[in-house]
Amino acid sequence: MSQSDARSPRPPREKMFNAPFLPLLIAASMPVLYYLQERLPDLGVSMAFVPARLWAGDWQGLFTSMLLHGGWAHVTMNAVGALAFGAPVARLMERGPGPLVFILFYIAAGVVAALGYGLVHPYSMGPLVGASGAVFGLIGAATRLMGGHGRVLPLFHPMVLRASAAWMAVNLIVGLIGLAPGAEGARIAWEAHAVGFVFGILAIGPIGGWFAARRDLPIGGV
Repeated sequence: MSQSDARSPRPPREKMFNAPFLPLLIAASMPVLYYLQERLPDLGVSMAFVPARLWAGDWQGLFTSMLLHGGWAHVTMNAVGALAFGAPVARLMERGPGPLVFILFYIAAGVVAALGYGLVHPYSMGPLVGASGAVFGLIGAATRLMGGHGRVLPLFHPMVLRASAAWMAVNLIVGLIGLAPGAEGARIAWEAHAVGFVFGILAIGPIGGWFAARRDLPIGGV
């Protein structure tokens, strides 16, 4: 080895686990909250979202339903999804008020997803629980970050369109056939997933333009 080679700086090592803090926090909170939910007298049913109650002015469930889950398999799937797809979205919003916007984005996706489900099933008394709508919001947003190298791809980019079609196909198969682990006997709210996805894929456009960490890169259109 030459003297110049010995003195050349070594490239920085990649961290084995470098997920952003907020997606990690959200993912870690899910099993903790479910552990507490199992110890409630009613297993948290009173905090679930019931569409028919929405028209009676009960809006609380739109938010609190995101804190509940239907089983450990349900918790695990959503925690993994929040971490995997929340990471690129959180990295896009690293500067300034971006972290706060990330949290608000996640909450808004879940609320809009539940509301969309309520509009499709306005008279349903079946309780809706889970953070799947919020997670699908992250999936929708992350879909426009694939291959974007720090920027939001245009909504009608071929890569975005193909990935969106694939996600909706999987969502329909899981929802209509019921292939989700741990969902035996339970109705899967695929409509809420779809609404959350659409919210995420649309909202990330303007949000990416306002709060993107890499402002030197062009931002895709709506």
